[in-house]
Amino acid sequence: MKHFLLAVLLLLALPWATAEEATPHGTGSPLVRAAFELNIQAPDDVKDLLTRHLELQRYRELTDLSDDELERLLRQAGEDARQLVGTLGYFSPVITLAHQPALGGPALVTLTVTPGEATRIQQVTIQFTGAIADDALAAAQRAQIQASWSLPAGNRFTQNAWDGAKQQALRQLTTLRFPTGRISASLADIDPNTAEAHLQLTLDSGSAYRLGELEVDGLQRYDRALVQRLARLNPGSPYSQADLVAAQQRLTDSGYFDSAFITLDTQADPTTATVQLKLREARLQKLVLGVGASTDSGPRLSAEHTHHKVPGIGWRAVSKLLLDRETHAIGSELTSPPDPSNWRWAVSGLLQNQRLGTLDVSSQQLRAGRKQSHERIDRNLYVQYDRAESVDTDTTQPVIAQSISANYAFAVRYYDSLPFPSAGWGWGAELGGGTTLGPERQAYTRLLTRWQGFLGLGQGDGSRAGSSRLAMRASAGAVIAKDSASLPSTQLFLAGGDNSVRGYGLNDIGVTLADGSTTAGRYLSTGSVEWQRPVRINGRPSAWESTVFIDAGAVANKPSELEAKIGVGVGARWNSPVGPLQLDLAYGVGARRLRLHMNLGFTF
Repeated sequence: MKHFLLAVLLLLALPWATAEEATPHGTGSPLVRAAFELNIQAPDDVKDLLTRHLELQRYRELTDLSDDELERLLRQAGEDARQLVGTLGYFSPVITLAHQPALGGPALVTLTVTPGEATRIQQVTIQFTGAIADDALAAAQRAQIQASWSLPAGNRFTQNAWDGAKQQALRQLTTLRFPTGRISASLADIDPNTAEAHLQLTLDSGSAYRLGELEVDGLQRYDRALVQRLARLNPGSPYSQADLVAAQQRLTDSGYFDSAFITLDTQADPTTATVQLKLREARLQKLVLGVGASTDSGPRLSAEHTHHKVPGIGWRAVSKLLLDRETHAIGSELTSPPDPSNWRWAVSGLLQNQRLGTLDVSSQQLRAGRKQSHERIDRNLYVQYDRAESVDTDTTQPVIAQSISANYAFAVRYYDSLPFPSAGWGWGAELGGGTTLGPERQAYTRLLTRWQGFLGLGQGDGSRAGSSRLAMRASAGAVIAKDSASLPSTQLFLAGGDNSVRGYGLNDIGVTLADGSTTAGRYLSTGSVEWQRPVRINGRPSAWESTVFIDAGAVANKPSELEAKIGVGVGARWNSPVGPLQLDLAYGVGARRLRLHMNLGFTF
C-alpha cells in the first residue's frame, strides 16, 4: 500500500516537473532556445547602436537556423555593422566576427568593433537659390541660417547631426517669407583616409510670399470684422509662420472660438497669397461650476456664466459668484468686441462682503473704461466708484466711506514659458487719482507696483526641471492724502497669505488700532526670495521641486511706521496638469505659529 501511494504521488508530480523544466522561472510561456548568442564588444555609443539596429539580432531565436545560413548572415552582418558605425562618423572601423559552434547549447557569435578616428567637419558650404539669393530684404535671414548652422567645422560628423542640421536650416528658411522653400541639393563628402568631411547644402527658397485677403470658413453668429481684429494679419505683410501661429492662439484665447486653423494658399499668387482660416465657434453661453479649498479662505464654491453675445448690444457678459469663509461676492462685467487696435470698452459691477483684517466690510464697486490685451502687455484705463461699509466686531455703528477715481494700470510679462516659468520677469503698476465723497471731499492719489522674477543658478539644461533658481517678488503701494481723508478700505492695503507673506493668514498684516483691531493701511511693502530646486528621481528631474523661502511685509499709515513681519519656511512645487501646485509650511515670526499654505495656478 505504501508503495502504491508513493507511485501515485510521483505520477501527479511528473507533469509539474515537466512544465517547470519547459518554462522559464517566473513566466508561463515555453522556453525557446536561441540559435546563437551575440556578444558585442565596442565603445558604449557603438555598442548601443548595434544592439538596437543590427539586422543579425532578428535571427537569434530561429531554432532551425543551419550552420551555412548562419555563416551567410555573419558575412552580411559585417557590412551591416560597417554602415551603422558610419552613421556615427566612423568610416574606417576594424570589424571582426568570431563564431564559436554550439556544444550542447546556442552558438556564440562575438562581434568586435574598433571604430578608429571619428570624422570631423573640415568645411561647410551653404548656398542659396531662388528669391532669397539676391533679395536685399532677406540678407538678415541668410545670415541667420548660416550663423545658427548646428554642425560647424571642427565638430564630429554623425548622420543624425547632419540630418538635424539640414532640417533646422530648412525650418529657418520656410518659417519666414519663403514657405515653399526646399533642400535642392546636399552632399556629405567623406574622406576615410583623413577622417574629414566636407559638407555642401543648397537651399532653394522659391518665391517670397506676402499675405493676401483672409478667407474665413465657419462663421455663424460673429462677423468677419471680429475675426480680422483678433487675427491681426494685415494684407501685404511678409509671410511669417510665427505670425500665423500667434493669430491662431489669439483666436482660441478670445473665448469666441473653440478651434482655429490657419494655412497659407501657396498655389496662389505669392504677392497676394490667400490666408485660409477655418473656425469652430464656441457655444454662445457657458456655465462653469467650481469647488475648491485653500488654507487662506477655507472651502470655496464658485460659479461663472459667460454669454458671448448679449442680445441688443453684442457685448460679452461674464458673471461670477464666489462663496468662501472670508468672502461672499457677486459681480458681472460687460466687454465690447475689440476695435482695430484691440481696445475694448468694459463696464463692471461688484457686490462683496469680506473680512479685511478684523473688520467685516461690505463693499460696492462700479467701473467703466477701456482695456487692451497683448501677448506681453495688458493696459487698462477706467473710472471707478467705491463704497465700503466697515464694521468692527466690537462696534455697532458702521463706518461708511466712498470715493471716485480715474486710474491707469498695466502689466508686462517676459517669462520663458507659462504657466511654468523658469526664467524672465513680470512688472505691473497702477496709478490712480480721485476724491472722497461725502460731506468733506478730499483728493487722494493711489500708487501700487509689483514685480516678479526668476533667476537660474548653476549648471542646467535651461529647462524648468534642469537647474535650481531663485524666485523673487516685491510690491509697494501708497495712498497719498490728508490724514483726515476717509477712504474706502478697498482702496487701502493689507498683506499676508499664500501670495504675500506666508506664515500669516490672508490680510492678517495691517494697521493695529488702539483697541487691538486690524484695519487696512495707506502704505504697503512686501518682498520674497525663494530657492527652488528640482527633485531628482533615479537621477532624472521630476515634476516636483523643493523650496526654501523667506517673506517679509509691512502695512502702515505712515512710511516711518512700516515694520516688517517675517515668514520663513519650506515647501514643494508640482507641475500638475492644471497648473503649478504650491504647498508651503511657513513659520510666522511675529505670529509665533506654523501655517500651511496651498495654492494652485500662476498669475501675474
